[in-house]
Amino acid sequence: MVHSTWSDWFVTEEIEASEPDGLSVWYLGGNGFVFRTAETTLYLDPYFGDGSPPRTIRMVPVPMDPSAAELCDAVLVTHEHIDHMHPPSYGPLVEELDADVYAPEASYENPAYDGDLRVPEGQKNLVAAGDELSFGDVDVHVRGANDPDAEEPVTFVVEHGDETFFAAGDSRPAEAFEAIGEEFDLDVGVFAYGTVGNIVHTEDGGETYPTEWYNDGEQIAEAANALELDRLLPTHWDLWRGVGHDPKSLHEHLASYEYPRTLEVVRVGDRIDVGKPGVVRPKDLREGE
Repeated sequence: MVHSTWSDWFVTEEIEASEPDGLSVWYLGGNGFVFRTAETTLYLDPYFGDGSPPRTIRMVPVPMDPSAAELCDAVLVTHEHIDHMHPPSYGPLVEELDADVYAPEASYENPAYDGDLRVPEGQKNLVAAGDELSFGDVDVHVRGANDPDAEEPVTFVVEHGDETFFAAGDSRPAEAFEAIGEEFDLDVGVFAYGTVGNIVHTEDGGETYPTEWYNDGEQIAEAANALELDRLLPTHWDLWRGVGHDPKSLHEHLASYEYPRTLEVVRVGDRIDVGKPGVVRPKDLREGE
């Protein structure tokens, strides 16, 4: 069950009421995004759950209830973890809007979710590195990843005209990144950023021990330079209690490198226009000032 902190205004008045001129992207928290053009709407790794306390405790708002959405052409999934492949979050998009799901095989066969995946056979699509997808005026290129905690992780390059957005999921630096950087002129890239923290591992009988799930500053710098990113957006740094980080500290890690050209910090509800620099805050918040 999903309980939106922001009622329905964000999805209805901010995302779906917009008229994108190019590729616009809204940040949902974690590694979740909505991509919109004038013709196409895609969801990537949407997660509107509360976590699994005391193992994972969500620290940011749930910006929307997916049952309030009226636009979705497809759901993209990078890997099988619950905050990326979460049936209560994508289920209404599949069941009510007939959106297909595109995910690696392990996301269907061995998901970190105990329950119905809510994806009928006719809407289930397997993806692997090297696949090429098209949705209206958006092309999606599936490429390799390096996530030691996942079984078959992938990354996505979302392309609209000459605008490109790289979604890494929870990948650390990967051998594939240099080839991706040569293949695409990437405008924006997102990477999960965090720190090592003590996590209560309920799957191990409640044992608590230090846990590393995301990139540190050196890994972010290595990945950004392999990909030759123009703009870098750190993600995941505020989702879970105990493994968060300060994204502003990345300025020090990146100061001596050629890439990225800019570092932009996004919070839940922010919009990125891929063809323009800067972060756009939600309309209702801007007009309330």
